[in-house]
Amino acid sequence: MLITLACSQSHFTSVVAGIRFFCLICRAYSQKQGLIAVCICFGAHCRQLWLVVKAAACFVVAGALEDVTSEAVVVVNIGAIFSLKTINGMVSRIAMGAAVEDINSDPSILGGRMLSLQVHDSNYSGFLSIMGALQFMEQDTVAIIGPQISVLAPVLSYLANELHVPLLSFTALDPMLSPIQYPYFLQTAPNDLFQMTAIAEMISYFGWAQVVAIFIDDGHSRNGITALGDELAVRRCRISYRAALPPDIIASRAQVMDELRKIKMMESRVIVVHTTTYFGTLLLEMAEQLDMMEPGYVWIATSWLSTILDSKPLLRPKLAKTANGFLTLRPHTPDSERKRDFISRWNRLSNGSIDLNAYGLYAYDTVWVIARSIKSFFDQGSNILFSSDLALTSIEGRILNLSALSIFNGGEQLLDIMLKTNMTGITGPIWFKADDRSLPNPSFDVINVVGSHSRLIGYWSNHSGLSVVPPDFLYKRPWNHSGQQLDTVVWPGATKTRPRGWVFPHNGRKLRIGVPNRVSFRDFVSLKNKTHAITGYCIDVFVAAVKLLPYPVPYEFILFGDGHKNPNYSDLVNRITTNEFDAAVGDIAIISNRATLVDFTQPYSESGLVVLVPVMKLHSSAWAFLWPFTPFMWAVTSAFFLILGAVIWILEHRINDEFRGPLGKQVVTMLWFSFSTMFFAHKEHTMSTLGKLVLVIWLFVVWIIQSSYTASLTSILTAQQLSSSIKGIDTLVASRVHIGYQVGSFAENYLNYELHIPKSRLVALNSPEDYASALLQGRVAAVVDERPYIELFLSKHCRFRIVGQEFTRSGWGFAFAKDSPLAIDMSTAILELSQDGTLQQINEYWLTNGRSCRQNSEAASEQLQFDNFIGLFLICGISCFTAALIHVLVTLHKFKRHLPETPDPSIHGSAPSSRFQTFLSFVDQRERDSKRNRMSLSHNPTGGEVEVEE
Repeated sequence: MLITLACSQSHFTSVVAGIRFFCLICRAYSQKQGLIAVCICFGAHCRQLWLVVKAAACFVVAGALEDVTSEAVVVVNIGAIFSLKTINGMVSRIAMGAAVEDINSDPSILGGRMLSLQVHDSNYSGFLSIMGALQFMEQDTVAIIGPQISVLAPVLSYLANELHVPLLSFTALDPMLSPIQYPYFLQTAPNDLFQMTAIAEMISYFGWAQVVAIFIDDGHSRNGITALGDELAVRRCRISYRAALPPDIIASRAQVMDELRKIKMMESRVIVVHTTTYFGTLLLEMAEQLDMMEPGYVWIATSWLSTILDSKPLLRPKLAKTANGFLTLRPHTPDSERKRDFISRWNRLSNGSIDLNAYGLYAYDTVWVIARSIKSFFDQGSNILFSSDLALTSIEGRILNLSALSIFNGGEQLLDIMLKTNMTGITGPIWFKADDRSLPNPSFDVINVVGSHSRLIGYWSNHSGLSVVPPDFLYKRPWNHSGQQLDTVVWPGATKTRPRGWVFPHNGRKLRIGVPNRVSFRDFVSLKNKTHAITGYCIDVFVAAVKLLPYPVPYEFILFGDGHKNPNYSDLVNRITTNEFDAAVGDIAIISNRATLVDFTQPYSESGLVVLVPVMKLHSSAWAFLWPFTPFMWAVTSAFFLILGAVIWILEHRINDEFRGPLGKQVVTMLWFSFSTMFFAHKEHTMSTLGKLVLVIWLFVVWIIQSSYTASLTSILTAQQLSSSIKGIDTLVASRVHIGYQVGSFAENYLNYELHIPKSRLVALNSPEDYASALLQGRVAAVVDERPYIELFLSKHCRFRIVGQEFTRSGWGFAFAKDSPLAIDMSTAILELSQDGTLQQINEYWLTNGRSCRQNSEAASEQLQFDNFIGLFLICGISCFTAALIHVLVTLHKFKRHLPETPDPSIHGSAPSSRFQTFLSFVDQRERDSKRNRMSLSHNPTGGEVEVEE
């Protein structure tokens, strides 16, 4: 009795709930809502029914049914939402059913519990997908697989967030689905960010700069194309046009055809299609009707095309006509024994209704992720319990039974277990990164559609980029994207030649090329008054380059400028950015601020700013021979001649008769010897080793000085002399003189903004005649302009000269719109012109042929200074000093031996002066005489003076 009361009290509410549950069933059936409503109601209130059973069990126990127990099998419910008539829907249903069968056949997975999968057919309807999710959440479902498309993922994710039911999808791969905003949503296949990165790398690999993107105008496709644009921008490519097609492509067939016609008229021939399998085939049929599968086109499809090729072999002959030469991607799954076993089972599982694709493998693994997570959930001692959502039960109204939606109490724990998954499935390693919950090592197969077959031409992985080696082998190597490669591709039209990727737009309009209307230096660009033809050096280079292009380029020249003064070239370049011109041809300098606005070709002419100053001829002078050396240089050179003579006399005096004799004779000999070495005419012979060493070094110094003097004097007497103190840009900036520049040139801004020269010092000059008059009249001290203009000016004006070096390095190029592929092809053509000599011939014809004034445009030689020879003089001075020092030390040593061993005051005297006089006498003696005197002293012990003959 006590047991009965306890059970009655503890389960009274359960009994009441059971009665309410029974009433709901009856009401649903009586209102003719059918069996489906009854089943839904039954599923929604199975928890209450279970409580009723538990209450009844208590009463049975109280009724003495002792020692009898009944253990029920627990069923774990999971759901899936797919459009079952689509390819991925059919394949996923079979794959998920196989996974449930394998899990339930192994009791060690769920410990005897059964996994129940309910699949809801959304039938292409977003509304039915939402209804299916609501039904699953009424039936105490612990996880839902789906939705199939990313558009519904945010809506269903809000439901999952509220009711704590994990939502897993391997087909809703929108890269914008953030785990922060949708914490209960997991993508169990690589999302579209990686697929778009692979496509961007393919476009960069083949060298295309712009593409056209075709996509369905929904959130999934739109976000994928946004990711593609971001990845292309990183590689300096771009999407030139985004063709957003209506979601209902059948009802809007005329609109789609108009969009394809518009694309056909555009420049880019690289087309990326990001859509679904159903819409993709219809789109290709329309494009084939418009002859957009001809050679020259490049079609790149996302994984929807590989899905059709893998799962619908009957469609391959049809695709052989509409998709021949296409490139597409397939999610890469590494080869394994489990994968091969599953593929061998597929025909039995599908009864031959459809072939397996990569997403079927991900569907199989997704069910296993849920099962292993549930196993860990139970192993942690947790139970599957649901509770009412107070936020929903508080909503009044009888139409929507929101109170039937329950919160999965263990949902957060199950989600945390899923995020810690670490397993190996048939698709490879499965675990979720902590930052973005993406799978490890995303990779794709690169497929080339050839006829009714598909060729695997390579792989892409986030680790190694494009490669012909499977990424499974490259994961062991360091991260590297440098050696990217793919096998040969068969393009539309059955050609293996890589398409150029662009053509001139088929809109009947020629390329509009802006040309500066110059009034000076017309050899570069000019308009013939009689024929109105535009000619010149720059024009001839452009025309020659265009002829080398492998395709015709229709163009027309449009003059820019009023014809009264040279136009502003920066303004000309800006007109390209406003689409007034498609390109600009002329003597346009490639500088940084212009290069940020347009794309330049390879420079066809070197250029750089130089300084031009007036010069004058040197007048004859009786003292012209002194000009090569500075006065100080003359003084140092003369001093070294005297020093050398003195050193040689010291070294040779005691042993060489040619350096002996009366004092006057010795002085003359010393001077004659030193200065005669200037012409290598000395006749005296040196006998000492030190003397020979010093003389050799000195003769080398004399030879260098003599050669430099001769060269400098020749240059001074034959060259021109600057008529100003300007030696280059440094002295020009430091001075306060006026500086001329050409109207329209970038030199003005460079001098003002880069070198900080005030505009008050800058004088605009419009023609070469203005250059000459301004320089000669002193209105400007120098002119700063680009070297090609100055060299052309100097070919006709001989009274001027370039001083200093070029202080900027640039070149002239042709300007095109940003990312224009024509700029690259024209650069290649300019290189060919340079290599075959055509560019040099054009230069000689326009700029150097028949010029009357030829001159050396280098700056006049300056005087040679002591600093130019300091090294030579230092070597010579050290050698002279060293030789003299050694000679003195040796002489002192001999002098000590010359003195008698017993000092005699009568001979040597006691005063130091007498000793010094004796030393001088010893030095002045010939060496053999000093030896004889020493021997005489040794035989005359009584001492006495020894007379020495001179």
